[in-house]
Amino acid sequence: MSDAPSPKPPATDRGTIDIKIGRLITLGTYVAVALLAVGVILLLAAGHSPLEGGPPLDLATLPSDLLTLQPEGFLWLGLLTVIAIPSARVAAALVAYVRTGERAMAVVSAAILGVIALSIGLGMGLEG
Repeated sequence: MSDAPSPKPPATDRGTIDIKIGRLITLGTYVAVALLAVGVILLLAAGHSPLEGGPPLDLATLPSDLLTLQPEGFLWLGLLTVIAIPSARVAAALVAYVRTGERAMAVVSAAILGVIALSIGLGMGLEG
């Protein structure tokens, strides 16, 4: 029988993981702000106000809207990026917890992602 404590990941690993997750959030935020800024500039250039409202989200037209420099494409992609950042952070944490053997936190992260997925599914189901 061994009284040795279970091995913990080195503090530097935890610090490195936190730094990488922080960079992910920072980069995602910069991308989202840039997309939204381009969308607003294109909207103003077309003579429209950002306060007028806009078309509903249509994922099928998003690529063509971006390629043809339509403001709504950039605005919707920017908004989707803002929405995706927290989920990406939880997914990155899940991967980190699995790699470092922190099972309880991995289960919590997976449950959070499950709730997010369920919410998206319910929202899409109730919308149509």
